Amino acid sequence: QLQVVESGGGLVQPGGSLRLSCTAYGFTLELHAIGWFRQAPGKEREGVSSINSDGTTYYADSVEGRFTISRDNDQTTVYLQMNSLTPEDTGTYYCAVGDMATLNPTYRGFEVWGQGTLVTVSS
Repeated sequence: QLQVVESGGGLVQPGGSLRLSCTAYGFTLELHAIGWFRQAPGKEREGVSSINSDGTTYYADSVEGRFTISRDNDQTTVYLQMNSLTPEDTGTYYCAVGDMATLNPTYRGFEVWGQGTLVTVSS
C-alpha cells in the first residue's frame, strides 16, 4: 500500500524554524511530484510549495523566500524547511504525491495524501 507520512511539526515561536518531512513507504518519490499544503482552522486548504520530478520548485507568494522544498538523495523523503515563521503559518501541513507539481489542493492528479502534521507558531 502506497503511503506518505508527514513529520516534524510542533510548537515554535514567531521567527523560528521547523523542517517538515514527507516520507514515502512502499515506493520511491523520484518519478513523482510532491506538494505541500496547509490548512488553518476555519480556512480552506492552500498550496504552500511543490517540487517536480526534475527538481523544479514552486512556492506560494506568502512563503516565497522563507520556505525551501527539497528532495533527499534516497528519493524517499521530501523536506520543507520553514524559516522566519509567523502565526499566519499555523495549520496542519499535508504532503501529496502526484504526477505534476501544483499548488492547487483540488488537483485530481494526486494519488496519495498524508495525514498531516500540526504546526503552531505562537509566543
